[in-house]
Amino acid sequence: MKVKTLKNIYILALFFAALTAFGQQKQVQASIDSTKIKIGSQANLILKANVKARDKVNFPQGKNFGQLEVLESYPVDTVKDGARLQLIKKYGLTQFDSGRYVIPRLPVIINNKTIQTDSLFLEVASIKVDTLKQKMYDIKTVAAAEGEGFNIYWIIAGFLIYCVVGVAVWWFFFRKKKAGAAKAAPEVRTTPIERATAQLKDLEKKDLLQRGEVKEYYSEMSNIARTYIEEAIHIPAMESTTGELIEAMRNAVQRRRMSLKSETFAQLEQILHNADLVKFAKSRPLDFEIAEDRQRIEKTIVVIDRSIPEEKEEDEEHTAQWLDEQRKKKERQKKRIILWSSISAATIAVAVAMILWGIPYIKDNYFNYPTKDLAEGEWVKSEYGNPGVAIETPQVLVRLDKESTLPTGTMALVKDMQSFAMGSIEKHFYVEVATLSFKEPKDVDFTEWADGIIKTWESKGAKDILLKSEDFKTDKGVTGTRVYGTLRQPLVAGQGMVDCKYELYLFKQQSGLQQVVVIGRQADEYSTNIMERIKKSIELRVQ
Repeated sequence: MKVKTLKNIYILALFFAALTAFGQQKQVQASIDSTKIKIGSQANLILKANVKARDKVNFPQGKNFGQLEVLESYPVDTVKDGARLQLIKKYGLTQFDSGRYVIPRLPVIINNKTIQTDSLFLEVASIKVDTLKQKMYDIKTVAAAEGEGFNIYWIIAGFLIYCVVGVAVWWFFFRKKKAGAAKAAPEVRTTPIERATAQLKDLEKKDLLQRGEVKEYYSEMSNIARTYIEEAIHIPAMESTTGELIEAMRNAVQRRRMSLKSETFAQLEQILHNADLVKFAKSRPLDFEIAEDRQRIEKTIVVIDRSIPEEKEEDEEHTAQWLDEQRKKKERQKKRIILWSSISAATIAVAVAMILWGIPYIKDNYFNYPTKDLAEGEWVKSEYGNPGVAIETPQVLVRLDKESTLPTGTMALVKDMQSFAMGSIEKHFYVEVATLSFKEPKDVDFTEWADGIIKTWESKGAKDILLKSEDFKTDKGVTGTRVYGTLRQPLVAGQGMVDCKYELYLFKQQSGLQQVVVIGRQADEYSTNIMERIKKSIELRVQ
C-alpha cells in the first residue's frame, strides 16, 4: 500500500460520517436488509435508482460481489413517483465463513453513465454448537480424496521426468545415430565422389520408394548431392537454399576455372528444386520422374567431379580457409550442445533440490524474498507518538508529514497527530504507528473507525476486503481492539493487484487514539512471522 494512502487513513475515517451526512440525495442508493447474518444465511442487497421514464438502466451482474456469493438476482421492481420512476433491484447474498465483509462499490449504468454505489458492511457470525445436546465424536484420521488434483510436487516430478526423457531422446537420436552410421560404414572412402556414389547405391537398397516414403527418398538424395558439393568444391551447400547454392557454385566455377556447361547447372537446379517441392510442398512425382531425377543426380555429380581441376596455390588457400570455417562451425555447434546440456543439468538439479528440500528452501536461499532479510535481520525497539506507542520493528520508523496529507480545515479539530512508517506493499511489507488526540473529548467507536479505514482503502482501489475483530490486550494489560483480515491491494503504476493480509490495533487513551497498522503479502510466510513478532511487542505508555 502506498505510504501516502496510509497517511490519510485515520483523518479520512474520522470525517467520513460527516461528509456523508451533508451530501445530497444520490440518484442511486444501496442498502441491506440485515447487517448481521449467520453462516449460510441470506442477506438482501437492495439497489434503488431514481430515473426518468425513458432512461436506460443496467444494474450490476455477477456471481460474487467482493467475497460475498450472489445466491439470486431478483427481477427489477418499478415504482412510479410522479413523472419519475424508482427502479428497485434486489440481490440475495451469503458467505460460508465468519467475519465482517465489505460489499464493494457497485457500478450502475444510467444512459451510458456509470454511477458507483456506496460500500456496505455485512457481518457473518458463526453458529455455536451446544455440546450438551449434540454428541461429539473423535476426529477422524486424514484420508486421501479420490481424484485429488495435482500439487506442486507432482508438477516438479513431471518436469523432472520431462527433462530426463528429453536428454534420453537427444542421446538416442543424435549420439546413437552417429554411432550407428559409423558402424554401418566401416570401409574407408577417400574421395567425395566415392562416398557420394556409394551413398546413392545404399539409398536404393533402403526400398524407401517401395514403402511409399517419397519425401524421405528425395531428402536423402538431396543431402547426398549437397554433401558432395560441399566437400568437393568447398562451399556451404548444406545450409544454403537452392538459389544460394547455384549462385555459390557459379562463383566457385569461375574462380577455379572449371569447365561446367550451363546445362549441368540447369539439371542440378531442377533436381534440387524437385526435392524442395517434395519436402516442403508435398509434391508427388510420377515413378518415371523419380527414376530420371535419380539418374540425373548421379550423372551431374560425376560431371562436376570430372571438371574439378588440380588445386593451385590460391585454391589451397581457399580450401584451408573453408576447412577453418568448418572447424569453427563444429566448435560453435559443440559449444551450443554443451550450453544446452548445462542448462538441462542445472534445471534437473533445481528440480531435484525442490523435491528433496522443498520450494521454500530454494526460494529462500536462491531467490531471497525481501521479507527474509527483514525477519532475520537486527530489529529495533523504539517509542513513537504521544502518548507513546512502543513497538519492535525490522527497521526504524520514519516520521510522516501530517501537514501535506490532512484535509483542509481538519487541524482545527485535532490537538496533535503524529505518524511514523516503514516499507510498502511494493517492498512486500508495511508498518505504521499513529497517535491522534482531539481538542475536545471524543469517545471513538472502534467499529466505526475501522469501517472508515476500510472504506478509505476501498476508495484507493482495494478489493475483496474481509474484516474480523477481537479484543486485544498487551503484555502489560492495556486493552484495545485487533481488527484483521485480507484484501486485494493495487500496486503502483498499474502493476496489477496483490493478495494481502492486514492487522489493525486500536487503543484509546487521554481523549485520543493510538493505532498500529501492519500489512504483508498473503503468500509470504516471513510476513506472517514479522506480524506475529510485532504483535507481541506492542506496548503503550500509560499516563
